[in-house]
Amino acid sequence: MYDWVKKIRKRLLFGGFLCLSYNLYFICLLPDVKVGYLLYLDALLAACALVYGWAGYLVYRKNEAKKQEYLTYESVIFQEFAGMEHYEIAEHDVRVLSGQLKEQFDLNCDLQDYIAKWCHEMKIPLAACLLMNRNIKDGGLRGQMQEQLERMNTQLNGALLGCKVQSKLFDIQVKAVSLSECVKASVRNNQFFLIKNRFELELAVEDVKVYTDKSWLVYVLDQLISNAIKYVSGNAVLKIWSVSEGDAVCLYVEDHGEGILPEDIHRVFEKGYTGSSHHNGKYKSTGMGLYMAAKIIKRLGHRISVESEPMRYTRFAVRLGKEGHSQI
Repeated sequence: MYDWVKKIRKRLLFGGFLCLSYNLYFICLLPDVKVGYLLYLDALLAACALVYGWAGYLVYRKNEAKKQEYLTYESVIFQEFAGMEHYEIAEHDVRVLSGQLKEQFDLNCDLQDYIAKWCHEMKIPLAACLLMNRNIKDGGLRGQMQEQLERMNTQLNGALLGCKVQSKLFDIQVKAVSLSECVKASVRNNQFFLIKNRFELELAVEDVKVYTDKSWLVYVLDQLISNAIKYVSGNAVLKIWSVSEGDAVCLYVEDHGEGILPEDIHRVFEKGYTGSSHHNGKYKSTGMGLYMAAKIIKRLGHRISVESEPMRYTRFAVRLGKEGHSQI
């Protein structure tokens, strides 16, 4: 609006200057001319200026409405305004920025591929270390060593899957899988730490088929169970159960650990957010686990939510479509 007013003001000042000039010319240099004719000409020119200004304002309003509509789009829209001022400059800048973004995107993809290959290579000697660790005679040392190796294995798996999620080729194979098998696979992945922390495990998952990608769903469950293990406080209880709701099934994962503060509950799925409880100083969280889990859930077409009361419980709910019902 300001640009349009500024442009009209300049034109009015220029038109006013011309009008004043020819009026002074007629009055001072042509005294025989009738003033009525001059006033008639002024009125005619003023009417034309008003019509021109009103027409310009209507065009401006139309373009503004069109621009506001385009601004809601998630694609490049500068091509829709080919007649705007300095369009060539805007087109040049968009072309340059697109090239820079593509170059950076390719570099990021190369880095992700490198990290993924590195994780695969590291898993081989890590598996060998886990096997050799069984030969350690000292039971205490053997347990401590296994704990660190298991942590390394968990972190490598997380990094590997994180690279896959960020990749431009996000491999998803959605099909009917057993929900109970997914839960059991995740429990097996975390069994060392569940046993070490003496968790009381309560499973009540229906043997129902859900429409999802098993490997990615197991990864999400790993993150939720890992969270329960990290923030265990006194009563080490982990409950996992499911409830059928028509064409969907809701899977619940609940622990009785530290819980989440009310001011943190709406931010737990944000990238890099670690909360304000500082995890009792026991863990240095990256804030990426739940972020990645939420991102995967979204790509799978599922829903995830959380509710909690500090020092009482934290309950995650994952809503999935049953076999043949991918839309929830």
